[in-house]
Amino acid sequence: MEGFLDLYLELNVPSPVEEATWHRWFEVWLRELGVTDPCELSLCLTSDEHIRQLNREFRHIDAPTDVLAFAAEETSTPVELQKITGVRLLGDIVISVPTACAQAKAQGQRLSRELAWLASHGLLHLLGWDHPDELSLQRMLQQQHHLLAAIQEDLEVTHGQQP
Repeated sequence: MEGFLDLYLELNVPSPVEEATWHRWFEVWLRELGVTDPCELSLCLTSDEHIRQLNREFRHIDAPTDVLAFAAEETSTPVELQKITGVRLLGDIVISVPTACAQAKAQGQRLSRELAWLASHGLLHLLGWDHPDELSLQRMLQQQHHLLAAIQEDLEVTHGQQP
């Protein structure tokens, strides 16, 4: 099932994680989640200013956040496109690297691990997960721990950064 994911990576800021690693992580996570259809998603690593603008525009919250997910499957267009192309359009994940960096530092984690944590959170949202209450949040966090465990060997590599 190698190569079932088209990942579009937009780097508005530097990333400690290489593109090939991002691709591998998302493929592992999708397999762990039982996604077998050819699919497509985009990941944008950006600034606090950019994510604040998106947060204000789409969530009406005028503040930066760590991760936003825009699920394509919330509209009927991706379903129609999938019928034509055979590719499942998942959507877009946007991560603020400065916010991720601050969170990683506060938790004593590597930035690459925090970015993986946020990306896995965004992916779950693209696949329909949500956390409107404490129980669903706990389930989602458990799933994120499971996804990070699936890439643990990669996370032990520094990706050129210090802890």
